Amino acid sequence: MINFEQFAKYSKPGPRYTSYPTAPEFNESFDAKRYVEILENMDKNRKLSLYFHLPFCRSACYFCGCNVVFTSKEDKKERYISYLEKELELLCQHLDMSREVLQMHFGGGTPTFFTAEQLQRIVALIKKYFKNWSNEAEISCEIDPRFLTKEQVDVLVEGGFNRVSFGVQDFNEEVQKAVHRIQPYEVTKNAVDMVRDAGIKSVNMDLIYGLPYQSFESFKATLEKALSLDTDRFAVFNYAHVPWMKKTMRKIDETTLPHPSEKLSIMKYTIDYLTSHGLAMIGMDHFAKPNDELFLAIEKGELHRNFQGYTTKGGTDLIGIGLTSIGDGVAHYVQNFKDMSDYEAALDNGILPVHRGLELSKDDVLRKAVIMEMMSNFKLNITKIESEFKIDFFEYFKDAIEELKTFEEEGLVQVERDKITVSTTGTLLIRNIVMPFDAYLKKIPEAKRRFSKTV
Repeated sequence: MINFEQFAKYSKPGPRYTSYPTAPEFNESFDAKRYVEILENMDKNRKLSLYFHLPFCRSACYFCGCNVVFTSKEDKKERYISYLEKELELLCQHLDMSREVLQMHFGGGTPTFFTAEQLQRIVALIKKYFKNWSNEAEISCEIDPRFLTKEQVDVLVEGGFNRVSFGVQDFNEEVQKAVHRIQPYEVTKNAVDMVRDAGIKSVNMDLIYGLPYQSFESFKATLEKALSLDTDRFAVFNYAHVPWMKKTMRKIDETTLPHPSEKLSIMKYTIDYLTSHGLAMIGMDHFAKPNDELFLAIEKGELHRNFQGYTTKGGTDLIGIGLTSIGDGVAHYVQNFKDMSDYEAALDNGILPVHRGLELSKDDVLRKAVIMEMMSNFKLNITKIESEFKIDFFEYFKDAIEELKTFEEEGLVQVERDKITVSTTGTLLIRNIVMPFDAYLKKIPEAKRRFSKTV
């Protein structure tokens, strides 16, 4: 049994490691000119992953950490589509558009806040510029069940979308009211039935624990309802309360948030419940059926992690398109402007809308490989890292190895000469376990670390 009070001590600010180095290290000295140079010199044999940010929402969900634009005006969406086209026109001047596309994702905002006709135009626009699509391409879309019509689903299916992800978070009405997102179970069920009937075979559902008024008992009921919908994957996220970054989070009464020990109890129960019902834990916060490709990938140690979550599609260059989108490659990160007026102004001037980015040093690339491998597969092949980067692992990372001893003593990790293995219990604290390998974090006193809590 887990001693939850003991583990609550690990509840400290820490990165989620959707990237390494993390987004706070991005800087504005990385500009559009540098990005163009990188695009023009990319390895043309590497496949592409595309991310399109469709940023609009009708109203705020208080828990949301995404970059969104609240509107009810059709003309704003129409205008945005025209600027997506401008960005694609500029991009094709510097990126080899004949490269094979292995993955595409629509994120938001609420992608299905766009009408069926608007979605159809966006898909047509993308296919106009990117023509080489892999037969194995994963094409996915985030969906708010409150905004979904059969016409939209038909457009997605015709566009080749084969995976959707439903935002649910919690089925409890009190929790829904507290986070300003009323979404009855029946609405979600209808949406799931709609995409199933249309032939979309891979369906994910997002849940969040740590929301206001949640309790162990209330989340048990949410899990039971969620499982009844028979989705293929679950993403069960730890709520990241960062009100200094997201103003809408200030509307949440912090006294109603569950204690870290209760959150750990919820997460432990979630793991036990979902695995006892035939799903396997994948990475830090995902679950999948045994026949799902994510499960097969982790079995082989081939799971990857990027800004779109866990994926089997590694070794690609991610091209981010749209407001605030992030892209990455072997040794760079790049992010578009977050402010719509800045985004539009750059494109109006014939410049890619790059706000900031980062070029990775050799040390960054090495630490990225270590951290991402552990975050994805809960283990690290030390021999492989030493061979690839020509280092003595235990000498190079002697400080990190020393810090891991506390985790070793508590049975959370096992460090051997050729590998590091995270225990089943340790997976609950994987963010804490990889933090010793983060060179940037060491430069920030713990009291000044502005991240969400790890537990």
